[in-house]
Amino acid sequence: MTITLASLTTKFLERSGLSQKTIRSYESTLLPLVKQYGRSPVERLTRQQLEEYLNNLDRLSYTTHNRHQAILQSLLNFAVEEEYLNANPISKLKRRKPDKEKGEHSSDELIRYLNPEQLAILYRLLKDNSYQPEVYRLRTLVTLLHRTGSRISEVLALDSDRLDSNNRKFQVIGKGNKQRWCFYSEDAAKILEEYFKYYRHSGHPALFTAQQPFTKEVSRLSYRTAYRDWSNLIEKSPKLKGCRLHDLRHTFATERVGLMGIEELRALMGHENIHTTLRYQKVTSSRAEEVAKKVLDILVNSQSQSNFD
Repeated sequence: MTITLASLTTKFLERSGLSQKTIRSYESTLLPLVKQYGRSPVERLTRQQLEEYLNNLDRLSYTTHNRHQAILQSLLNFAVEEEYLNANPISKLKRRKPDKEKGEHSSDELIRYLNPEQLAILYRLLKDNSYQPEVYRLRTLVTLLHRTGSRISEVLALDSDRLDSNNRKFQVIGKGNKQRWCFYSEDAAKILEEYFKYYRHSGHPALFTAQQPFTKEVSRLSYRTAYRDWSNLIEKSPKLKGCRLHDLRHTFATERVGLMGIEELRALMGHENIHTTLRYQKVTSSRAEEVAKKVLDILVNSQSQSNFD
């Protein structure tokens, strides 16, 4: 039996028992695939074609990417059940893993954040080297990320006119094109003022700018350049080895767990799922347990010493 991918998808979506929400989710997920291969007979789609299609969805987060792959798997399993295919061509295809450089993580992965000692070292390095324009720019970027909990991609996409300096806040567009407000502190406002006055290039709308050394062309600061500046700075201290720019967002959250309601923190972080926010509560509980054990050891040692005196 021969059927095109478009016709197969239609039959897949017309199955009984699917809610309207599920149908809409499947439609939006399968639409790009149907646009590309809709006219092709489903039996002619090869594993290589489908794998390349999935690999090209690199703009998606790994969780969304995995959902796309799972729905595609279900579609092709349906084709097997309906005897349009003898076997699913992407059977046992491995799913994409989290990209740590993008701040992605698995649900059971330990959250990485900067402890007070690391923060002190980081800010000292930034201050001591702030005479360098790229370091002062990085100092401003780091302070905003740490004080607001925003994502690096959100801040780099920000235009300078989006800053509300009177109320010390700005609005970003996060995952799922959702807007939210980010609020920064007075010390961040002072650093921003200095950055605007001496280090930011005029003539470009971006908040964070960069200038080509030879052409002098001004552009928006790229993640690649920001990452390079960050890497050059943290290599000055062994204590900062392995720290990432995204860890500043995690640091923001772990510092606020217990100081505000979890729903308020969820709103500040822009999390769609409350379980994502609750991960920081686990970190705080784990840290409290570690501190409690250290204090207990000190007390036991102190009492033991008293017994010998």
